Amino acid sequence: MTTTPELQNSRFLRATRCEPVDTTPIWIMRQAGRYLQEYRDVREKVTFLELCKRPDLSAEVTLSAQRVLGVDAAILFADLLPILEPMGLDLEYARGEGPVIHNPIEAVSHVDRLKRLDSYDSLHFVFDTVKLVRENLPNDIPLLGFAGAPFTLASYAIEGGGSRNYLKTKKIMYSDSGAWRQLMQTLVDTLAGYLKEQINAGCQAVQIFDSWAGCLGPHDYRQFVLPYTRSLVDQLPVDTPVINFLTGNPALLPLLREAGGNVFGIDWRIDLMEAWNIMGNDVAMQGNLDPLTLSAKEPFLRKRVQQLMGSVGNRNGHIFNLGHGVLPETPAEHVKALVKMVHDMGAR
Repeated sequence: MTTTPELQNSRFLRATRCEPVDTTPIWIMRQAGRYLQEYRDVREKVTFLELCKRPDLSAEVTLSAQRVLGVDAAILFADLLPILEPMGLDLEYARGEGPVIHNPIEAVSHVDRLKRLDSYDSLHFVFDTVKLVRENLPNDIPLLGFAGAPFTLASYAIEGGGSRNYLKTKKIMYSDSGAWRQLMQTLVDTLAGYLKEQINAGCQAVQIFDSWAGCLGPHDYRQFVLPYTRSLVDQLPVDTPVINFLTGNPALLPLLREAGGNVFGIDWRIDLMEAWNIMGNDVAMQGNLDPLTLSAKEPFLRKRVQQLMGSVGNRNGHIFNLGHGVLPETPAEHVKALVKMVHDMGAR
């Protein structure tokens, strides 16, 4: 891990270790996004995939979001899915439709098509972006890398895009345990190497996004997901904080703790302190304001932030974030105001 005394003593990294901080750190999922004019100015020039694959532009939007908002960490501008391209899947970002995989894994017999990556040369643009961002970030601002969790990426690969009920995913998951194990292990090994490359290039922490695992009940999560997420976390360097983020089902939180991580990211469907008590006093927690709260007028937003911050008090280990990514329709001024509120209210 690329580190310096300034980074190790940064607000964000101190919070990941549950150490005292001068004020509550905050960063925001999708903090480089369409709600920001600085992002739109760049995005007008290129397609989304081109933006992801241009280190100069990816670095520009990563850095500008951190600078404009004044947040305590930058997160690499990238996407969960391009890693699936060198693994053998045909990925397109269709206008108005989101990501589409044209050759999904629709049957057990297709699982062999997904290739484990032994080399990450085809993803050099990600690591080049990390290096460029790290060179230009302030010395006390950590850079976060990230990847999709094995289950979320498996679901994308099988469904070919978004899904309401994950029928195709569950059909393979339930029908052939050997094929599911092969699919998940291929993803785990590939993702472990991918995240290690991000860390080696200059990231101080990483987040694993399990955005779709909330569709599962506890028994299914324990059997079909937990062992693989835990295997991924266990393969990462012990001195690099890992944020394990899951949405959609608070009943899975005890199992999320078992799956591993230093910090646990949660959405707004459960009270933060209730979740923290479930997870235990020895871990840091990230979250968990409903992103739609940012569309409300300032007095309501302030009240909700006060409620959340007040419930935590001066407990160490809280990293303020949304319960998911900021929406494109969100007024940028509201996001900037949120950052100032958190810093003001969290001052020790």
